[in-house]
Amino acid sequence: MNTESTTVMPDMPSSGRLIATLAVIAMLSGFFVVLVYQATLERIALNHREYLERAVFTVLPGATVRVNFSLSEAGLQRLPDDAVGDANVFAGYNDDGTLVGVALQASARGYADVIRILYGYAPDREAIVGFTVLQSSETPGLGDKIETDPAFLRNFENLQARLNEEGTALENDIVTVKQSTKTEDWQIDGITGATVSAVAVGRALRESANEMLPLLAAHRSSLTTPPPASRTPPKEGCPKDGVGDDETDTDGINHGSENP
Repeated sequence: MNTESTTVMPDMPSSGRLIATLAVIAMLSGFFVVLVYQATLERIALNHREYLERAVFTVLPGATVRVNFSLSEAGLQRLPDDAVGDANVFAGYNDDGTLVGVALQASARGYADVIRILYGYAPDREAIVGFTVLQSSETPGLGDKIETDPAFLRNFENLQARLNEEGTALENDIVTVKQSTKTEDWQIDGITGATVSAVAVGRALRESANEMLPLLAAHRSSLTTPPPASRTPPKEGCPKDGVGDDETDTDGINHGSENP
């Protein structure tokens, strides 16, 4: 006697049910992404602020005090210490209250993405005296040499940024040249193999300096007023904003304990 077995195929879900399921999964994924973003946003902002604060003292050798300012054609406005994100000028002073220089942010498109930098400018020397990269996605081992190459970084120990007689723009535009071909003190000696990244740094400095330095020159007297004495903030690695042992004055001043 032959016994025939019958296989019962399960019902396939309808296309509408599949779409609904995918929609629910997508909504849940989006919800968790937003939840994680919101949960970490404050910490990310705090880390960025702390890194920027330390970077100011890196690009302004000799500075131990930082004061935040907002600079525009309307004038120079002093900001409180916690308004780092609203500032576009960071003035650095030494222990005697003498202005060492100012730190300014700049950016330009590199090879992989936008490169964000911070540079120090000494008004008395009319020169860029410090440089550091705040954000970069350049190719490891090539483009990221703008952050580590000693010869490239030496460009920014005394890079001329003198204004013209009218005080409206740079007397000589800052430009990046091929490696080992620098002949002028306003030129940046580039990096072989990282040409695009090095050129982006020069472009960022040129555009920022032409925009910001004339405004700074017009309001320099407001920067040279020595800030009042204040307490010393925690050293690098200690969190701020009420975490740890930091105390921030209400006069809008942050004091660096040492030069990184």
